[in-house]
Amino acid sequence: MFRQSAELRVFWRKLKAFVKTLSLQRQMMENLIIAKARQDALQRKMEDRRLRLQEEANRRFAASGAMTPEEREQRILYTNVLEYEQDHDWPKQWKAKMKRTPDVSLVSNLVSYLLSRSDHPVVKLLRKHQYRVYNRLYPIVSKGLPKSPAMPLRPRHSIHNPLHPETPKRPVRTACSTQSVKSFSTDSLISPSRSHNLIPKYEEEEAEESSEQGTMDRENSFEDLEQFVTQMDWVQPPSSTDDTASDSDSVCDFSVPLEQDESHVQELEKRALKEHLKAVVKDVHIAIDQLLSLCLLSFECLNTASFKDLCLASIEEAFFTPLWSALVALFRKVYVEREEAYETSVKLYSDVSPRDIGIPLKLFPQNSGSPQGSYPYGSAIQELKLLIHDRCPQRKLECIVRTLRLICACAEDYRCLHEGDTTPKTAAIGADDLLPILSYVALRCQCPQLVSECAALEEFIHEGYLIGEEGYCLTSMQSALAYVESLQPGVVQLPAGKLI
Repeated sequence: MFRQSAELRVFWRKLKAFVKTLSLQRQMMENLIIAKARQDALQRKMEDRRLRLQEEANRRFAASGAMTPEEREQRILYTNVLEYEQDHDWPKQWKAKMKRTPDVSLVSNLVSYLLSRSDHPVVKLLRKHQYRVYNRLYPIVSKGLPKSPAMPLRPRHSIHNPLHPETPKRPVRTACSTQSVKSFSTDSLISPSRSHNLIPKYEEEEAEESSEQGTMDRENSFEDLEQFVTQMDWVQPPSSTDDTASDSDSVCDFSVPLEQDESHVQELEKRALKEHLKAVVKDVHIAIDQLLSLCLLSFECLNTASFKDLCLASIEEAFFTPLWSALVALFRKVYVEREEAYETSVKLYSDVSPRDIGIPLKLFPQNSGSPQGSYPYGSAIQELKLLIHDRCPQRKLECIVRTLRLICACAEDYRCLHEGDTTPKTAAIGADDLLPILSYVALRCQCPQLVSECAALEEFIHEGYLIGEEGYCLTSMQSALAYVESLQPGVVQLPAGKLI
């Protein structure tokens, strides 16, 4: 009897556990069904929202004819912006704040906050374009710049200074230029191992596609060079009319084409670098235009003349800062001959006096009472040396403007000192005096990288800034650098009207 009761208790416990398991399984199935229904409802809701936002984007970008690929991409980006604004409140808050108080300082704060949000479509597009440009730059600039002392300098014939050319000595790389050569390898903010982090995970496929496209572009840029090198194996020497020509004659026939082939290869390399530079500059302009367009679509309150300039300046600073070292390294490869000519002039005329450059006597100090080691226009020279440390084209242009203003201030002080008059009058110098002084400042700066920096500024500075004072200052700086490059051994006196 006792045994039967024990068996019944065991059976009852098993039955209760089984019933409890069935109950839990039933509840789990019900929860799964409820979760599945909620997931389907949420998915339908998200799909409806996506279609609604896409229709809104279609109305915004409605076109009479077929849409271009750029317009379709812009419509997709605008749809992503609308979806982002549905999930975040801060864009609405900033729009309301801008509507209440449209202030210039508020615009800078808005763009800065926008660029700090890594999940915003504008920032994602920024990272994608940065990676794409860097992917095209790194394979070339990572090889390093050629050292100018190891390369023979060619005599230069310039219309600015038509002196008799002589064979120049090998230039000496100054400390400033040596530091600028190493700038890419030491302070580049994007490295090959980190460059993939610039693109979100859901864009990895697009990043791989852009990487493959960049690789194809690099291969195509040197395709003509490779074809020429392969043809060199079967090029025949000039045919001789005499079948009994000696071996020495055939050797002589080979020597001339060999030298021509080497020069031809160098020309093809230069041409490939220039074409690659043009392609990179075009990609940069396209990236800046797309970023500005998407930013204005995200915040229509910024679509005014003054606010648009501030927005463009903030976008350019965020875009160029991590890429400038690599960009200027490519420019230095293309303009290496001009930098060599600048270095030769620096070596020959680094201690030249202002009078030898053509600066009037009243615009530089005549007495020897100045401190030892100082020289005229020293503040302007020190300011110009700071240009290579900036990483944004707009800031570099502002540095050039400050340099010319310091030149004007120093010239006024020297004039007052020469005439014994402490009362400043009208403008102390004009263009005829400014360019020789600027040439002297550029020569004493002793920084060959200025040549490539100014060439890059001419490509990347927005044309709106090249109309007023900034454009005049940049043009004057380029003219001064061209004169320094044209200096040859001989008389250094600036010919009248050559820089005008």
